[in-house]
Amino acid sequence: MSERVAFRMNLNPGQAAEYEKRHDAIWPELAKALKDAGVSDYSIWLDPETNHLFAILARIDNHTMDALPRTEIVQRWWKFMADIMETAPDNVPVQVELKQVFLLP
Repeated sequence: MSERVAFRMNLNPGQAAEYEKRHDAIWPELAKALKDAGVSDYSIWLDPETNHLFAILARIDNHTMDALPRTEIVQRWWKFMADIMETAPDNVPVQVELKQVFLLP
């Protein structure tokens, strides 16, 4: 069984092309770390009017996503992305969890 998780992040104005470029060339070791942690079907969408990034992913019940922030590869990715999006002082992207309010039966 899996669950879906959705959250919002904030892209700095004028950085949409760069954000997409960096994700088009996502590091293979980062993709592997996400998959190894039980993440699948991960997509990120941009609202160009607000620069909000909407992300949704599926993860297995016994996922290990909670350990990802402590990995070198994730910390390196966050540092790489910090110049184009809103982050905390430790480069963690500012995220707002989203509550599911509808699912087509």
